Amino acid sequence: MLKGLGGLGDMAKMMKQAQDLQVKMSEMQDALATLTVQGESGAGLVKATATARGELVGLDIDPSIFNEDDKAVVEDLILAAIKDAQGRAKETADSELAKLTESMGLPSGVKLPF
Repeated sequence: MLKGLGGLGDMAKMMKQAQDLQVKMSEMQDALATLTVQGESGAGLVKATATARGELVGLDIDPSIFNEDDKAVVEDLILAAIKDAQGRAKETADSELAKLTESMGLPSGVKLPF
C-alpha cells in the first residue's frame, strides 16, 4: 500500500488496527448491555439479574422469606444476590474482552480501552 515509504506503511497498518479495535470495542460494549447474568443467595431464595455491564435489571424474591422478624436477613440476602450478580457481570465482561483482544492478536491481560 505505502511501499517505499519506510515505516509509514507500518504506521498506516497500526492505525487501521486501532480503528478496527475501536469498532469492535464499541460492538462489545453494546453486546454487554444486552447480555445478562444472574446472581443468587439463600440457596436461590433471592435472585438478582444484571447486564454484563453490571446494571441491575431484575430481582426475584421467593415469598416464603417474608416475615417481619426476618427483615434483616432478607435485606442481607438481597444485597448478597446483587453482589453475586455484579461479580458475575464483571467476570463475563472480562471474559468477553479477553476473547476480543485474543482475536485481534493483542497480548492477554492488555487493559482496554487504552
